[in-house]
Amino acid sequence: MSDEEENARVTFEYFSNEYAQALQANAAIENQASTLLLMGHSDNLLHFLDQFEAMATRARDSAIEKGEKNFAEWFGELVEKAEKLRAALPK
Repeated sequence: MSDEEENARVTFEYFSNEYAQALQANAAIENQASTLLLMGHSDNLLHFLDQFEAMATRARDSAIEKGEKNFAEWFGELVEKAEKLRAALPK
């Protein structure tokens, strides 16, 4: 395997793992959002959303830098989902 192929494999594995973790975090946030709101913990939900958006944005930007267009798009979609959830929260 050439160095280029090895680098491509390592990059793909990295972004695959990051995306799997991001999907799990997104699902946890979505599943717990209504419970947190009902219990009066909207500040905690906003904190989780802030952390999630920062992580997904960093991963998206890194994917763009590495030329991983699909991962960049997928992380971008997760950022958009988090932004929509934030916009739907009561002020």
